[in-house]
Amino acid sequence: MIILIQNRIIVLRAERRWTQEDLAKRLDVTRQTISSIERNKYNLSLRLAFQIANVFETNIENVFSWEDNTERNH
Repeated sequence: MIILIQNRIIVLRAERRWTQEDLAKRLDVTRQTISSIERNKYNLSLRLAFQIANVFETNIENVFSWEDNTERNH
């Protein structure tokens, strides 16, 4: 099973006019971590995912979504 995780962090940051550095400071992580998360190059913990949702004052489903990209043989 291949699951693709997508996120809306770039959009949510833009709505608030936050830089990656602004968000990183709010989450106590590095700007590089934010960049990696936005590009889906970082496997973040569930705890950090909830912290991100909390910083944006929304639920986790509004930040992250997933898609099962498994090819099925019929």
